[in-house]
Amino acid sequence: MQQRARKATIGAGVGVVLLIALNYAAFHVARLERLDADIFNGFGGLRARPHFSNVATWTAGLCDMPTYAFLCIVPLAIALYRRRTDIAVTVVAILLGANLTTEWLKQLLHQVRPLYLIHGAAPGAGSWPSGHATASMSLALCVVLAAAPRWRIRAAVLGAAFALGVTYSFLTLGWHYPSDAVAGLLVATTWTFLGVAAHSHWQRRRPVRAELDGGRLDSALALAPVAVGLLAGLVAVIAVVVTHLPQVAPYARSHGPFIVGCAAIGTLALTLAGSLVIVLRRSRAQPFSGSARAATAAPRPEGSPRD
Repeated sequence: MQQRARKATIGAGVGVVLLIALNYAAFHVARLERLDADIFNGFGGLRARPHFSNVATWTAGLCDMPTYAFLCIVPLAIALYRRRTDIAVTVVAILLGANLTTEWLKQLLHQVRPLYLIHGAAPGAGSWPSGHATASMSLALCVVLAAAPRWRIRAAVLGAAFALGVTYSFLTLGWHYPSDAVAGLLVATTWTFLGVAAHSHWQRRRPVRAELDGGRLDSALALAPVAVGLLAGLVAVIAVVVTHLPQVAPYARSHGPFIVGCAAIGTLALTLAGSLVIVLRRSRAQPFSGSARAATAAPRPEGSPRD
């Protein structure tokens, strides 16, 4: 099996295991149920502020139809511009598979949380996993997939920021519990890895085209989205604390789980985007991409790997 296909298959398997574990924890572990509710209640404090609510409504609406359908054209257009119809087909499969799987899981796992832990209105049954989180993360990862290798790190940073913006917005509006959001991110990532694995297997049956991307991508460099995102978040937090210390300090003391939950969701989204870049990175064999220029590439030695 190809190295890339093996990594992607392992990633998809880990995603499935994490989804099963998360579902059990969210509905059957009392301590984690309380943590989920505490983080949800923390976002509820932001919902009371009209400015936050208005911005959150607009941002979360980016993953509502028909706006989301137009945004899905972006990775398709990138793939077709690069003359990669194979990647375009993979993108369509990932977007459809991830979003349909989430809707199926909503119907299958129609469970109710203990409402006594929630201050105010709560999401109804069938909110796990979040459709908006799945939609935003699958779109972000498909953009990474469709982008040329030299643009993938930038695409991962921007894509993770987009998914986080949508996720924080619908959490602020009280549409989902935090565990719903995490599950949606995992569904999207699992389907993306499945798409990469299937594409890699399919590519082995076709003549391989090399991408002139200037060499291999180091794993440490592929983790740049995580480092950049965490640094940007740290700078933003420091700026808010310094400028609003009298208001921030009491809120942070009384909403510790909320602060930790926000940081955990942000780190997860950035890590998932970075992990896709690592899986797609160029190895000593061929990358998950190609171009018309490769027609001039030197022929591969007989018996060499086709990854």
